[in-house]
Amino acid sequence: MTRVLIADDQALVRAGLREIVASADDLEVVSEAATGVEAVRLTARHRPDVVVMDIRMPDMDGIEATRRITGAPATAGARVLVLTTFDVDEYVFAALRGGASGFLLKDTPSADLLTAIRVVAAGDALLAPGITRKLVAEFAARPHRAAPRAGLLTQITAREREVLALVAEGLSNAEIGQRLHITGGTAKTHVGHLMLKLAARDRVQLVILAYQAGLATL
Repeated sequence: MTRVLIADDQALVRAGLREIVASADDLEVVSEAATGVEAVRLTARHRPDVVVMDIRMPDMDGIEATRRITGAPATAGARVLVLTTFDVDEYVFAALRGGASGFLLKDTPSADLLTAIRVVAAGDALLAPGITRKLVAEFAARPHRAAPRAGLLTQITAREREVLALVAEGLSNAEIGQRLHITGGTAKTHVGHLMLKLAARDRVQLVILAYQAGLATL
């Protein structure tokens, strides 16, 4: 059972999200937060697998809440799925930098939201490839990005470089396996090795590294 915390300052939105999550047999809502401060506190208390995080909330916005949740040892295991009303939003870049595992638009169909929660919980695939790749690519190309980390790629194998490039395209493990003529399980193993070697907490960070290292371009 995947445990979910919902953070949004609008009660009606929280109710709608709660109803959607509750409709899935493998997901459960363990708590709700109306502010960023509450989101941080309740994540520490309930230890959810996934936090569905609104960006614009009182007291503390979702970006700072995400940064605190992913940056604290006690709650770093929680994956944050950020919700935004804009497909191109400066806040999204900040959320990615803050450690969010992905994001969705608020008008995303219910079925896609459930899938996204499962994906984030599993750390298995990049969310909304078309939109996320665009945002991550732009983020990686901005002047304020971290220094290029191409040097880190010296410690990965040629096959892992191929896998990393395909992760940056938004491919799932199964799709990577098909492209490289290996099993999905083998692709998943390669992705796991990449996360360990490159100190990436999830696939979003792998994508950012791929763009920064020049393995992927728009």
